[in-house]
Amino acid sequence: MTTRFTEAIEDRSARGIAAAVGRMITRGDLTIGTRLPTVRELSKSLGVSPTTVSEAWQTLTAVGAIDARGRQGTFVRQPTGPGSPRRYRRVTEGPGHFALDLSTGTPPSSLLPDLGPAVAKVSRQSLTSSYLDHPVLPQLEARLIDGWPFRAEALTVVDGAMDALDRVAQIVVRLGDRVVVEHPTFPPLLDLLDELGAEVIGVDLDDEGPIVAQFIAALHRQPVAVFLQPRAHNPTGVTTTAQRVALLAAALANTSAIVIEDDHSGDIATGALVSTGSWLPERTVHIRSYSKSHGPDLRLAAVGGAGDVVNAVANRRLLGPGWSSRILQAVLLEMLDDPATIATVAAAGAEYARRRQLVANVLESHGVGVTGSDGINLWMTVADERSALVTLAAQGIGAAPGEPFQVRDDSPHLRVTVGLIDSDHERIAGQLAVAAGESRSPRGHR
Repeated sequence: MTTRFTEAIEDRSARGIAAAVGRMITRGDLTIGTRLPTVRELSKSLGVSPTTVSEAWQTLTAVGAIDARGRQGTFVRQPTGPGSPRRYRRVTEGPGHFALDLSTGTPPSSLLPDLGPAVAKVSRQSLTSSYLDHPVLPQLEARLIDGWPFRAEALTVVDGAMDALDRVAQIVVRLGDRVVVEHPTFPPLLDLLDELGAEVIGVDLDDEGPIVAQFIAALHRQPVAVFLQPRAHNPTGVTTTAQRVALLAAALANTSAIVIEDDHSGDIATGALVSTGSWLPERTVHIRSYSKSHGPDLRLAAVGGAGDVVNAVANRRLLGPGWSSRILQAVLLEMLDDPATIATVAAAGAEYARRRQLVANVLESHGVGVTGSDGINLWMTVADERSALVTLAAQGIGAAPGEPFQVRDDSPHLRVTVGLIDSDHERIAGQLAVAAGESRSPRGHR
């Protein structure tokens, strides 16, 4: 019985065993109700310790893929997912309230455009809508298509970037599938992929984007999907250059992987947007969020690109919410074309860049490593995450631990939402430098 398992399992770590068995379930090689080998049988066959197999079984149990029934044995069941956003909770459940909470990753209300004029205009319109109407307002759809980074085969609107990632991942990813993400990346995405039982492959970033050699090596493992943040990457602030995107697209050309791009910062990003859809439009799904630029509570994001994926998302929504509020869509449409709003968003982007640079300059002068140059967040190296967080908390400052953002164990970091620092940048940056545990006299004053 164990022969087909030993043939299918190449990576004999606990994670590799769980992923391989997950793929066997997804392909139908192991049908629901199939009895699995015992831990002792499989460990002997694979040449690994029983503890390793036991850990793999625990992983599969956590996503609901297998069911241990005591002496009867362990059986394949319909996966249900673990249902616990472990990483996301580590970011959001801090030790308490802070005078300055830089852990949130959200924009300050002072730099968001005023919704009042747009809401007033929409309130004078006819808001009567039918369940049979198109999910996307025709005028908004035309506006979005006109500004899309490539020719989209289909386009729809959902309730924010994470809703988009969730719905696209549900269509594309199955239990045991391999997927590529940037390392580090957004914790809720990692929670989502854990929920689906995917095997996640992390690719490091440099100042120009995902490192090409690592990206190519990851593609050799035949992932079904690649998740990218093309600009103002969260948490690192890296914007992928046009030259780097071209190299990534060339590497993807000979694969069947779907590319999912999360442009979560939208118009407040100062870096130029370059999409793999310019080369691979039939295999790219681009997500454009308006939460950070126009208002988090608008809860709107556009999803456009590969027709089979986007249409599947739209069709699946018909069995649930059906559509995102057309009233909010109408508000967004007014804002996208309003000169005052356009100016406010552009000014906010410039201000975020200024605030980020001010803090980065101080940190770098104290020898603290930072990455990227775009967006509202900053990724800083620290000697020890826990100690850094405690030191900052004593000063009334909150920050996000780096571990939840990481695909694999790496050097300790903090993510700091520097876009929230509206004054006293040098003092606050100095406190961040001290917390990093690497503070020393500024360059030129040693």
